[in-house]
Amino acid sequence: MESYFDEQDCEPLDLEQDTRTNVLLELARLLFNRIDFEDVGLLVDWDHHLPLPAAKAVVGSLPRTLIRGSPKELKYPTCLLEFKEETAIEMPCHHLFHSSCILSWLSKANSCPLSHHELPTDDDTNEEHRRDKTQKEQQKFRLENLRGAMCTRGGRHS
Repeated sequence: MESYFDEQDCEPLDLEQDTRTNVLLELARLLFNRIDFEDVGLLVDWDHHLPLPAAKAVVGSLPRTLIRGSPKELKYPTCLLEFKEETAIEMPCHHLFHSSCILSWLSKANSCPLSHHELPTDDDTNEEHRRDKTQKEQQKFRLENLRGAMCTRGGRHS
């Protein structure tokens, strides 16, 4: 079976012609053939992407806490309504939120609105990136500790 581009007789133009068109055509072919962007040197900037929703199973398992008789001066941190006798959802960072407020938030973002503590997502690629990032941070921390220990020991001679 021929690809769409072969069927439409789409061939790159001569190099003497518009190079930009050649690049766009090749990009379209890559997209059509679902080739991984990292294979062609195009990387996803994970630190500047829109947040993903929190994993549904994780949101469903967040503890619910019954709030009873709280002082009037205590308010929910996002909507600023006073705590009343009602059920609140507790995030892993121990911040409490109205159920409706935090459920709406977590359907759009995977982090606490106050502490930015991240929850897992249902996106495998994002989770793989988070694991890699954590491993790199741990490795960097261990190397810095090792360097610090070597400098401390190296400076003392008995």
